[in-house]
Amino acid sequence: MAKFKGAVVVNTERCKGCDLCVVACPYDVLSLSKDANSKGLNFSYMSTPDNCIGCMACATVCPDACITVYKVRNDQ
Repeated sequence: MAKFKGAVVVNTERCKGCDLCVVACPYDVLSLSKDANSKGLNFSYMSTPDNCIGCMACATVCPDACITVYKVRNDQ
């Protein structure tokens, strides 16, 4: 059975750090960065990328549409 590996790309300049994606992720992939963007806001990032399956829960709840999720098929 094929499994999928996911990758989340966050547009850090558009991200306002609302934390909705972090809460929505069922696999605890995302966290808020301690670094800030040019607006002074903490942005989300993949803190545990190996856990991501590409379910797109984070992108679905993002109010600013600054998250893109990629899926790669892993036939191992």
